[in-house]
Amino acid sequence: MPWFPVKKIRKQMKLLLLLLLLTCAAWLTYVHLSLARQGRALRQRLGYGRDGEKLTGVTDGRGVRAMPSTQRAEDSSESREEEQTPDGRDPNTLLPVGVGRPPPLNLTRQAPPWREEYKGQVNLHVFEDWCGGAVGHLRRNLHFPLFPHTRTTVKKLAVSPKWKNYGLRIFGFIHPARDGDVQFSVASDDNSELWLSVDETPAAAQLVAFVGKTGSEWTAPGEFTKFSSQVSKPRRLMASRRYYFELLHKQDDRGSDHVEVGWRAFLPGLKFEVIGSAHISLYTDESTLKMDHVAHVPQSPASHIGGRLPQEEPSADMLRPDPRDTFFLTPRMEPSSLENVLEPCTYAPTYVLKDFPIARYQGLQFVYLSFVYPNDYTRLTHMETDNKCFYRESPLYLERFGFYKYMKMDKEEGEEGEEDEVQRRAFLFLNPDDFLAEEEQGELLDSLEPTEVSLPQGSHRSPTPATPTETAVTPVPPTPPSPLDQHTPRHSRGLSWAAQAGRPLPVFLGRAPPPRAAEKPPSKVYVTRVRPRQRASPRAPRSPLWPPFPGVFLRPRPLPRVQLRVPPHSPRWGRRTGGSHATELRPPTRAQATQGDREGQALVPGLAALSVDSNSSAEAQPVTSFLSLSQVSRPQLPGEGEEEEEGEDEGALGDEASEDSEEEATRALGRWREDAIDWQRTFSVGAVDFELLRSDWNDLRCNVSGNLQLPEAEAVDVVAQYMERLNARHSGRFALLRIVNVEKRRDSARGSRFLLELELQERGGGRLRLSEYVFLRLPAARAGDADGESPEPPPAASARPDGRPELCRPRRLAWRQDVMVHFIVPVKNQARWVAQFLADMTALHARTGDSHFSVVLVDFESDDMDVESALRVARLPRYQYLRRTGNFERSAGLQAGVDAVEDPSSIVFLCDLHIHFPPNILDGIRKHCVEGSLAFAPVVMRLGCGSSPRNPHGYWEVNGFGLFGIYKSDFDRVGGMNTEEFRDQWGGEDWELLDRVLQAGLEVERLRLRNFYHHYHSKRGMWGTRSRKGSHTERS
Repeated sequence: MPWFPVKKIRKQMKLLLLLLLLTCAAWLTYVHLSLARQGRALRQRLGYGRDGEKLTGVTDGRGVRAMPSTQRAEDSSESREEEQTPDGRDPNTLLPVGVGRPPPLNLTRQAPPWREEYKGQVNLHVFEDWCGGAVGHLRRNLHFPLFPHTRTTVKKLAVSPKWKNYGLRIFGFIHPARDGDVQFSVASDDNSELWLSVDETPAAAQLVAFVGKTGSEWTAPGEFTKFSSQVSKPRRLMASRRYYFELLHKQDDRGSDHVEVGWRAFLPGLKFEVIGSAHISLYTDESTLKMDHVAHVPQSPASHIGGRLPQEEPSADMLRPDPRDTFFLTPRMEPSSLENVLEPCTYAPTYVLKDFPIARYQGLQFVYLSFVYPNDYTRLTHMETDNKCFYRESPLYLERFGFYKYMKMDKEEGEEGEEDEVQRRAFLFLNPDDFLAEEEQGELLDSLEPTEVSLPQGSHRSPTPATPTETAVTPVPPTPPSPLDQHTPRHSRGLSWAAQAGRPLPVFLGRAPPPRAAEKPPSKVYVTRVRPRQRASPRAPRSPLWPPFPGVFLRPRPLPRVQLRVPPHSPRWGRRTGGSHATELRPPTRAQATQGDREGQALVPGLAALSVDSNSSAEAQPVTSFLSLSQVSRPQLPGEGEEEEEGEDEGALGDEASEDSEEEATRALGRWREDAIDWQRTFSVGAVDFELLRSDWNDLRCNVSGNLQLPEAEAVDVVAQYMERLNARHSGRFALLRIVNVEKRRDSARGSRFLLELELQERGGGRLRLSEYVFLRLPAARAGDADGESPEPPPAASARPDGRPELCRPRRLAWRQDVMVHFIVPVKNQARWVAQFLADMTALHARTGDSHFSVVLVDFESDDMDVESALRVARLPRYQYLRRTGNFERSAGLQAGVDAVEDPSSIVFLCDLHIHFPPNILDGIRKHCVEGSLAFAPVVMRLGCGSSPRNPHGYWEVNGFGLFGIYKSDFDRVGGMNTEEFRDQWGGEDWELLDRVLQAGLEVERLRLRNFYHHYHSKRGMWGTRSRKGSHTERS
């Protein structure tokens, strides 16, 4: 047996173990370096990088996981850290409140099989007709990234389609030419982002370079070093491998659109070169795929779906939670328990058009709006920055004077005089007589009202304030009236115009204001002037440069003194006007216009003939004249109100001077002296509720105003009456918890209809939902039927002792909660929108649990997707697929869909494909559709370009009636869609249907629904090319 040195080994055990550890370390180092040369560094489970810095995301063998918004982009060659916040979503939207890890995202972690023929081009997805210049705007697109408008390829990473309002997603693989460190740079107009993966998997993509984040940043073509963010840190690439990349670009409607990616070896002095076809390849071949095939589309941290949470602070009041949105989930009280609460009565409103002949499209004028309580915040207050049509004043008036007429400037102590007291009494906060009538809202300008020094005989004059200067007043004969003097102010909701003399009116904004008949004289303010004791001039003062606007209730504000150029004139024309001054109103004093050696104050426009000969005797006596309130209270324009001189030869020169003065006055607008600013000025204001000024007429001109607001006192009174009768019937079994919704339709002749939605607490039970129609019948109203039939005699209602209206239950006005609703939608070559619509319907079914609805799609030979297969895959409770050949015809498609519904006692909802539905849409349709009585035409908010339901910018579609809910029996009774007249066109078929619905004696409920949107979409190529095939229906 050979000798083995066991004892020596035991003594040197520590040295042997140390040697073994050193050997293992050396072997591991060798293996790591070998793999690093091949681009496959060892994965470290604790997430530490090669330089020992801990990464923010844990990696696995397949690649880097999806990272939160605070993830920093790390490349394999110590590249700089880049913030990886996906634009277009809030930085914290990926992390729910109270959750410490991001929600799982459906990222692509395995690349598809690659082929050699893929080399030389990359995939290009185009998202057309979408506003904004930031990549974040592209991510807000509803179809990004799965459903682009166009799928194509490009042969190099430099694209310039010369178009506007689009977004690009370019993706594929980069094949490096050699091993080594490479720098990338991106240049674009507008913003762009370049994402690069550490391998071939999209899930490992990291942001390496970008141009801007806000949409205002841009570069010139080939300008690769304008921003520091354009250039990436050097990245170690291997020629034997391919790397997934993604390029996002957003272009608005300005500038020269372009995007290009350059690279260079990390060596001094080298320039960036655009990556050409020799170094790129496709991600996958999409040439044979239809638009609804999206399983192959890669989802990366740059472009993915999911992880979107609502914003913390809504951008519009309508986005805030409201009990109406989820009240349909509360169990409803059985209608049988409410039958005997109120006495039945005949319901026949006077505004129903039963067999009343109306002209084509005149039904729009016979649709009335309902009042709503409490406020549902459907008024688009966030859109009133540019559109202020909710207010009565014209946009030109608001731009010039603002809302100062609703303010009354406070006076300092000791400045209250009798003249100011008269003006204060004349000050109007909100007088209904001074607002435009309904038929006069369209007038931009108002008529001018003449005033005279002395009133005609028999006219009434208010007493003149007694002042020391008003003794021994000499009356002045009135100026002979001109045709313009025959007009007096009209009764309107707009404030009166200032008075004007008999001279022809100047043209303002291209036209002279039309004369108007008078109803009441304007408010007068007496001004004492001193003039020489001479005869009155036969000529009236010259009219002002611009007609004054409706009475602006402002304290007079001093204006800058401006020098007006006067053309050369003859000496006889250059006579001066006597220095007559109006008693100044303080504070502050009105600025007096001066010009060279001319003296005196410019007369207030609209005064009667007060021109005098300044060369006459200096002896003067006080004379009192009066003028419109708006003439005193509005700011005086520079050069305004200068008198005309006497003489026959002054006309031509006066016109020339007027032109020059107007030019100078225009330049002087907006210049105010600093001493006119009073930081201590305060004002008084009255509470103004502009909602009270609105009527239930369907205003087709203002598309930002919301539903009419019902006064709280009226809503509470009706609810109190109903609860009193309910508890009397059920012995106090129910308690009112909350008034969720009250809707009122007004009929001034017979009474008002109310829809009461109350949350009740049952004694010994849970919460219940009461949703019933009631009728507040007027005492003098007789229960007659509008269609001439002899109505059923109503029961003797117990008359209230105070003679107030009493509630009753209207006959034939009860809605059904379980009625089937059929959504009728015609489609053609709208793959991305069909997929979105089916996804929304599936989500509606999952959220509400309501199975009593059906989707009926009428397909006009769509070749971009298999619509029937998509319906079959969607998780819908019921659906029907109808196939038609030929051209797209909306009227024929809707009629075919309605004909496919067999149950006449079900509701058909004529729908569009580009609609975002609120969760309570089914309940809203059922509540406002009553068979034989009521149809529903909700108002949809049409989103603008670049807007989304979470950031809605747009307007209410007040003119459109294409979204229409009605019982099938009523639809058949009115004749259905007009398929003959609207065979080759669409647009107007909804108005034509509305005419026949109203003539059939149905009411049309018109309400703006919260969170009910029409998506912005491109209209180019929507319905494909037209064919000459015949049209027939094929049901499957």
